[in-house]
Amino acid sequence: MKEYALFKGEQMVAIGTVEEIAQERGVKPKTIHFYMSRAYQRRAKSKVNNRLQLIKLED
Repeated sequence: MKEYALFKGEQMVAIGTVEEIAQERGVKPKTIHFYMSRAYQRRAKSKVNNRLQLIKLED
């Protein structure tokens, strides 16, 4: 299973699979995947310290 870490700025908010993170945050898995997309990163560029960022953890 692929594991991810969700960060808000420098602080880690959640860790686990996309489904686990989505359930913990109360959103759909599709939303969690969006945090890793280029479109989201472009939109949130000006809010670098406060944006959510999904990072895939290495095996």
